[in-house]
Parts: sequence; C-alpha cells; structure tokens
Amino acid sequence: MTDRVRKKAPHWGAFFVCVGLLFTLPAWGQDCPADRIDERAELAQVVDGDTLRLRDGRRVRLIGVNAPEIGRDGRPSEPFSQQARDAMKRMLGRNAVVGLRFGTERKDRYGRLLAHVYHADGRSLEVALLTQGLAAQIVVPPNVYGQACYRAAEREARETGRGVWGSIYRPQAVEALPRSTRGFRLISGRITSVGDSKYSVWLNFPRKAGEKKREGVALRVPRKDLLNFPNDFLRDLQGRHVVARGWLFRHKKQLVMVIRHPAALEVRPAGMQVAAVNAVTD
Repeated sequence: MTDRVRKKAPHWGAFFVCVGLLFTLPAWGQDCPADRIDERAELAQVVDGDTLRLRDGRRVRLIGVNAPEIGRDGRPSEPFSQQARDAMKRMLGRNAVVGLRFGTERKDRYGRLLAHVYHADGRSLEVALLTQGLAAQIVVPPNVYGQACYRAAEREARETGRGVWGSIYRPQAVEALPRSTRGFRLISGRITSVGDSKYSVWLNFPRKAGEKKREGVALRVPRKDLLNFPNDFLRDLQGRHVVARGWLFRHKKQLVMVIRHPAALEVRPAGMQVAAVNAVTD
C-alpha cells in the first residue's frame, strides 16, 4: 500500500479529580513501533481521546485503546475524557501529519477508519494514552495487532492507579455493581455457570438476592467468535474469578457484556495475581 500524504481537500467535515493535572511524559509512545505505515495524512481536529478527524474529512478511530467518552446530547462527560482529548492535542500540535497503520478491518459500523496512529517521528499515540492512564487497552477482532504490547504499556498506569485507573476504569465487583451501569467498564467476579444458547456461550456471575434466571450480570461470547478462544477455555472458567473489560448494556432484565477475544478476560487463580490472556497478532 502506498505511503502517501493526503493533501487538503476542497471541503472537509468540520480518563474528575486532578482536573488541573498536566499529563506530560517526555518519552511518550517510544514503545510498540509500527511494523509499517500504510498512509500519512494531515490532521484537522482531535475529536476526543481516541478519535481524530483528518483534513479531508475522514474520521479515524484509534485501534487498541478506549478513552472515556466526552458528554454529548445532554449526557455528562466521563472522568478524564477532557484530559485525554487535551493530551492528544498537546502531543500532536497544529497541522500535524500522522502515520496510519490500518487494521485487518478497515472501517467500523460508523464509517470511521480503524488505524494505529503514529506521530510524525514514529511514536505511538495509543502508547502515549495508555502510559498516562488516559485510556484502557482493548481488542476488537480481527484487529488484534499490537495488543500484547499495548497491555504492557497500560500496566504501570493501572498498577499505580493513574488517571482512569483511579476512577472510572478501576475494576468493579459485580456484587456491588449498580444495575444502571452502562458503557465501557472493567468488572470483577466469580463465574458460577457456563451456559449455551443458539448464538452464544454465556458466562454467568452470581445473581443478587431476588434476581431470577436471565437477570443479573453475564458475559456473552458470540459463537462466531469462538475461534478466537482456545479449546475448553470458556468451559474451564466455571468457578474461577475473572476481570472482564468491555461495554455493558441492558438486554431485557440482564446487564450484559459481550466478550469477543480472550484478551478481554483476566483469570485470577486462587492465591495468584491477575493473569492477562494474550493472543496472536494480525
């Protein structure tokens, strides 16, 4: 694929505490270098912590990270969302040219380009966000390139409670999870049962007093994604304590998180620290 710079087109579309904290790391983004750059493009706008707008109007969603959401349509901003956006602006400056390393899947359902993004000098924007505690590492298959490196970049910020890891992305125990919770979260609990339906495998957490079957909190693994998991991996989770990361949503009377890749699950053996599950790269 040609490594080129997109010129300006005739038209283009226009992680609560520590608010004053400046996230500055002199050596940001020096790890996780690109194996290739598919395109270089001019930046027009930092939309939020994980989304950019290019000069030609295209939007780019950074692969491998999720930053807190900035409030829209009357919804409040999540903690550290403004700091994540401001950090991106400082890192890139004005009229920046960024390098794009596209994923196996090139666009998301919103039409945004999916890419790993690099500063002109080769530093990774994803790593910069992760090391500053302004985003969490995520894996959305088939775009799995770099995920083990991003998890390593996240580790120090998480272990020290930096940024989002001291607030919104700190793992929440399922037993204490408000049933009104929505959006990207890390949740923690013991898998009491593993069940099957026509299209999914279900990992069920303990239900609260008064909750019936198909209520409470569960992890859903679509059958189409089972090829991403080692044989018997999901069945072997019964009785184990896990930390899951992903987007929570309400389905009927149940709070559900879809899990598409083992990197979204950390299995905590008795008496041992959380062990992250890694995977191959694309």
